[in-house]
Amino acid sequence: MYPVLFKIGPFAVNSLGVFWALGALVGGWIIRLELRRYHYSPELANTWVVAGMLGGLIGARLLFVVEEWSEFVRSPWGFIFSGAGFTWYGGVLGGALALTWVVRKSDIPWLRAADISAPALALGYGIGRIGCFLAGDGTWGKVTDVPWGVAFTNAIFGWVDPITGIPYPPGVKVHPTQIYELIQSLVVFGIVWLLRKKTFAPGTIFWLYLTLTGSMRFTVEFWRMNRVVGLGMTEYQWISIVLVALGLWQILRVRPQMAA
Repeated sequence: MYPVLFKIGPFAVNSLGVFWALGALVGGWIIRLELRRYHYSPELANTWVVAGMLGGLIGARLLFVVEEWSEFVRSPWGFIFSGAGFTWYGGVLGGALALTWVVRKSDIPWLRAADISAPALALGYGIGRIGCFLAGDGTWGKVTDVPWGVAFTNAIFGWVDPITGIPYPPGVKVHPTQIYELIQSLVVFGIVWLLRKKTFAPGTIFWLYLTLTGSMRFTVEFWRMNRVVGLGMTEYQWISIVLVALGLWQILRVRPQMAA
């Protein structure tokens, strides 16, 4: 893997940062296109992206702290500045709250803003996952012998079991779940992008995005290395169930409005 793409003098250009930045740029470009299509100022995209990134980073970090509370209280400052540890669902929640705060200052209804953002969220996340794969950020899957298994021997945070912290023995390969999530994100993006111009009630595209993303995250968790918390499922699978249920409920709720 390539945690460092190249160096400029003493400065290392990290693959994780490059691809997450690229995902934000591509997401911002998509938002500009959608704002223009709805006859809003495309310049709003800059504010949305910055707010979403900051809120997403804070939310992703805070939820990780909650999940790893025992490690955090053992060494708070070292934990905060370690550079490790972000959770996708925390990022979504933090980004959504930040976007809500920004949108309230404009004349764009929140559900319309969510529809505008949905394709950008899907594609931007997928691009970011390329960086996770190249860097070996610990979000890989379970040990496997499938032909496409990968050994992240020079992973940015060490080639160790993400749960136990025990180093993997030589020759071990794991599921490249970052690539699985990239493929899933491209599928979600393709669906919401193709459907975005159809006549739906405001919010439908976003709720569809939430439903599809939750369903696919639930599936990929069977190959991810996360702790099981109940009934044989991980914390993220339980969160996925909630998001899928919320998305489906909202889609079914607005269908009578569409018929009317």
